[in-house]
Amino acid sequence: MRVWIDQDLCTGDGICIDHCDDVFVQLEDGIAYVAEAGRPCNDPGGSGSLAQVPDRHVGAVIHAAEMCPGECIFVEVDAAPAASVTGDSEQPAA
Repeated sequence: MRVWIDQDLCTGDGICIDHCDDVFVQLEDGIAYVAEAGRPCNDPGGSGSLAQVPDRHVGAVIHAAEMCPGECIFVEVDAAPAASVTGDSEQPAA
């Protein structure tokens, strides 16, 4: 899963940081950004600042997006493998 913030919509409340400060940071401008490997992805207002979300933070990031008053957090979910989508699984021939 990947996440980005549209800084034009960010209200600067910092709720996202309260939910997951390993993925969200607030810079000197008072606006939230996503971070990856401890570094802010700083491409204001665009999806060019996508950050990969570690598996352990997926729930917290989704919750932060749901709670965000500016509705500025955008989550991109990786597509599931075809077998998982259809429910099919490969079975060895008998």
